[in-house]
Amino acid sequence: MSPELAKVAERAKREPSATFHSLAHHITPELLERCYHRQRADAATGVDGVTKEAYGQRLRENVLELHGRLRDKRYRHQPIRRVNIPKESGGIRPLGVSAFEDKMVQDAIREVLSAVYEQDFRECSYGFRPGRGAHDAIRALDGTAKWDRANWIVEADIRKFFDTVPHRRLMEMIRERVRDGALERLVGKCLCVGVLEGEELSSSDIGTPQGSVLSPLLANIYLHYTLDVWFEDVVKPRLRGRAKLVRYADDFVMCFEREDDARRVFAVLPKRMEAFGLALHPDKTRLIPFTRPAPERTSGKGPGAFDFLGFTMYWKRTRGKVWQFSCQTRTSRISRAVQRIGEFCRRNRHMPVRDQHAGLCRRLQGHFNYFGVNGNTAAIRQVYWQATQRWVKWLRRRSQRYRPWEHFKQLLKRFPLPSPRICVRIWGV
Repeated sequence: MSPELAKVAERAKREPSATFHSLAHHITPELLERCYHRQRADAATGVDGVTKEAYGQRLRENVLELHGRLRDKRYRHQPIRRVNIPKESGGIRPLGVSAFEDKMVQDAIREVLSAVYEQDFRECSYGFRPGRGAHDAIRALDGTAKWDRANWIVEADIRKFFDTVPHRRLMEMIRERVRDGALERLVGKCLCVGVLEGEELSSSDIGTPQGSVLSPLLANIYLHYTLDVWFEDVVKPRLRGRAKLVRYADDFVMCFEREDDARRVFAVLPKRMEAFGLALHPDKTRLIPFTRPAPERTSGKGPGAFDFLGFTMYWKRTRGKVWQFSCQTRTSRISRAVQRIGEFCRRNRHMPVRDQHAGLCRRLQGHFNYFGVNGNTAAIRQVYWQATQRWVKWLRRRSQRYRPWEHFKQLLKRFPLPSPRICVRIWGV
């Protein structure tokens, strides 16, 4: 963050009710150049087909020309290219791919707005924020359950959140802290730009494109006012027991000490979402008993389990005969990881073994880095074993000559895959 934006952040923290009327001038050529270096070189290209490498050949000239268009209000956001990817539930998830220059502008807007809103966001928000992540959200749940404050869980799922955020209401929320006309105009361009799907161009007054650099921050702003502030300032003072909200972007759970409090909030939550143009998924939103099992109980699991951030949360009995809040990889996530690894091996079976090994290592290590939490060893070992099975299957398809398992064991000695190991400690930290 530049020194000028650091001063903005200091004032935002010092004056929680202050309104900022001049922020657009912080989008400087130096900021745009930093945004260029933050973009991925291997990311998909937008409608213009420009890559990071091509844009960087005349980086300084391009940045100065872009800054001039932003300053003179001549900047026009190009249409977003729509890409549909299959979801594990069977549907499709529409992703928006912006042009490279538009990604830089979105990143610059994100940095300027973050200087203000990072001072406003509550402790319950963990998604797409500096110094916070999914593992921190799980640690927060662990701390809540450890002190018997999570006897009842409200597991909620917002239906098509990124596709249903109302633009008008979102801009009203932004104006509560930022009333810079030039910056509002840029945010509006990022929101209202058309979506190109095939040869058809469409536009809408709802939704923020998934895959956009700016969308995670806009989602946090919208849910900050819709959910976080309401829960912390309105709901909790009216409860009889303790409660906690843990939110990661549009995924959130509510923990309650008392059943009556949980049922009251569970009944009013759909109405709150509806008032802000959102809807809860009726099949994925539920109230779950989650009381810690009695110490004398010696087998089985707890009264219920819920899913959050790719994990299934439940109570398990440790070797020390103590019931502990724990988690394991969701079955659907294991299946999806194995399927993707198998598809990679199938599509690249013609490549040299060294290149296949490098690709497999990246995929396995990425999976272990996220799901390798203590207590989840069995699940990541299963992914490792299934990956080796898929690899040997498609290596054998390269020839009509049968290769025994001993041959593959020798290959693994030369090209070892990452071992399934615990990378993150959630419990006992």
